[in-house]
Amino acid sequence: MIEWLKQLRIAFGTSFLWLVCLIYFTQGFRSFVWTAVSYQLKDRLKLSPSASQFVTSIAFFPWSIKPIYGILSDCIPIKGRKRIPYLVIATLLSLFPWVILGLQESIRNSRDQLMIFLLLQNLGSAMADVVIDAMIAEAARLEKAKFAGDLQSVSWMTMALGGMCGSLLGGHALSNFPMENIFLLFAVLPTVQLLSCAFVKESPVCSKPSSEVSTSNGDDGPNGNISDEDEFSTGMPKTKTLRRKKGSKKKKKITINRNNDKMPEKDGSFPSQWFRSLRVAGYTLFKAFRQPIILRPMAWFFLAQVTIPNLSTVMFYYQTEVLNLEASFLGTARVIGWTGLMLGTFIYNRFLKKMRLRRILMFAHVALSLLTLLDVVLVTRLNVSLGISDQTMVLFGSALSDAVNQFKFMPFLILSGHLCPPGIEGTLFALFMSINNLGSTIGSFVGASLASILNISSGSFDNLSYGIVIQVICTFMPVGFLFLIPKEATGISA
Repeated sequence: MIEWLKQLRIAFGTSFLWLVCLIYFTQGFRSFVWTAVSYQLKDRLKLSPSASQFVTSIAFFPWSIKPIYGILSDCIPIKGRKRIPYLVIATLLSLFPWVILGLQESIRNSRDQLMIFLLLQNLGSAMADVVIDAMIAEAARLEKAKFAGDLQSVSWMTMALGGMCGSLLGGHALSNFPMENIFLLFAVLPTVQLLSCAFVKESPVCSKPSSEVSTSNGDDGPNGNISDEDEFSTGMPKTKTLRRKKGSKKKKKITINRNNDKMPEKDGSFPSQWFRSLRVAGYTLFKAFRQPIILRPMAWFFLAQVTIPNLSTVMFYYQTEVLNLEASFLGTARVIGWTGLMLGTFIYNRFLKKMRLRRILMFAHVALSLLTLLDVVLVTRLNVSLGISDQTMVLFGSALSDAVNQFKFMPFLILSGHLCPPGIEGTLFALFMSINNLGSTIGSFVGASLASILNISSGSFDNLSYGIVIQVICTFMPVGFLFLIPKEATGISA
């Protein structure tokens, strides 16, 4: 392990490796402060479950527009650099909202002002996530390509470690520190991140704006073109690619030649060139995304999110107000959830990656519906009559549901990687992730609306079991749209 990290340090440099680990650790450790946010909305602002879920859904919206940050950093350098300046801006946006919320009680206790500052903080976190992904992809090219997988593994491990530490410490911090101190304590990590940016060197780019789309996670093809053949080959051997039936119409080659789209050097001012660069990047992204082989699977994953009402905030209120579960215990449950997530990743890679994705996704939704029924058992108190404690139900359900959700998320990552055409992998992958995040946000809005319709509020959970039953029924709806997933796609080839 030590030797492995030493090799990575030699390949990428200590400063860069430290910055990568710090950013991903911070992303995972966000559970530390968001536990406090949940209690701030519930106990201090006295919001109903639906209102609280509405606030958090708005606050997390910046994660649904990640491609915008990628395109901006690709097309508009700041003082000749495309990454570090944007990372500094993102870090400042991540830092100051927590400092202001920690120091200003009036802002902390105002729903609208709190929502705005949480929105800004998520804007910074989402932008930092996109920029560091691009930096990792750029650093892992050429002679360092053999370390690309290792760098991604380090990123994943540090984020998981941050998630476990944040979940475990967040609940205990609420019992020992005032709310404002928790916000200020978390601000230490973005501060260290800001200082760390100064030690990472970035080579300046040409002062002329570029109209090329960032490759982020891969290299361009020979001519920077995207053809219909690329659309189906997805970087895999031809024997394993998806192809249309022989009776289909002749393929029409679709070419996106970025070299021809470059702005002449003497044409207009920098702002006009930047605008044209952004326009070309957006058009390239749209033209690639509209292809059926890309659009159909992404449509399924979006539908799988928006058709299932998210009642997580309602369950949080029920667990704390009715079951009287302490914040420290709920933090421990999240740690168990992270463990289940990693276990799900291991099981998928070890046993399921050769299975067809349609079957995996179908089994995942059936399992999720059964696990959601555990919430019905918890709410109706059947577990007490069976001699099963509430703590056991919550811990058991948290670990299993996170593991099964990982079975569902892994195919998303696999398909996203296979479907990205050469030349725009990073930006298109960010778009895929944004679609998934947007679907999750809309699912939260649907859940908040359902809670409002059923008159579920703080201290009134009589209809919660009906809401969970509706959630169970909705879990089966995406199964009817599995025809959108390529029939022969597996975890090895798509």
